[in-house]
Amino acid sequence: MVEMHQDRVINTCYRFLKSREDATDVAQEVFMQVYKSLDDFRGESQLSTWIYRISVTKSLDFIRRKNRQRRLGSVKTILGLGSELNDLPDNSGSTPEGDFDDAERGRILSWAVSKLPESQRVAITLSNYESYTNQEIADILQTSVSAVEALLHRGRKNLGSRLQKYFIKGLK
Repeated sequence: MVEMHQDRVINTCYRFLKSREDATDVAQEVFMQVYKSLDDFRGESQLSTWIYRISVTKSLDFIRRKNRQRRLGSVKTILGLGSELNDLPDNSGSTPEGDFDDAERGRILSWAVSKLPESQRVAITLSNYESYTNQEIADILQTSVSAVEALLHRGRKNLGSRLQKYFIKGLK
């Protein structure tokens, strides 16, 4: 079972975590959870859908833990006890003319996606990066297809707004 789903689980985790090492670690947690919870699988969806739902949940849990650590780091900085992590994109490699290369645009897009509300970020990631259908996303998120469509619409609208502000700001 691990061999059959491992690559897709790692890729799903990577889309959220942006680190191959973190994605591999979280994928291990996913398969340990699958093994422990296999008796709880009710068969109401495909096994793969259930596994990918666990992947999304574990990835989001990892991000929450990391964000808590980041907030603690910021508090330490304010108190003069540590260094603050910068949450804004570093556009020092961009040219004044705004001639961004593909890697820079990809980094900015990833940053913008990471700033979306969690439900929109999950829907956008599963749809645009993992190529899931709206029905599959609805199964993973345990919601309706129309709710997924609304999440995707709002997410894309928010992305467009955020990216437009970023690029207009960069041109001034």
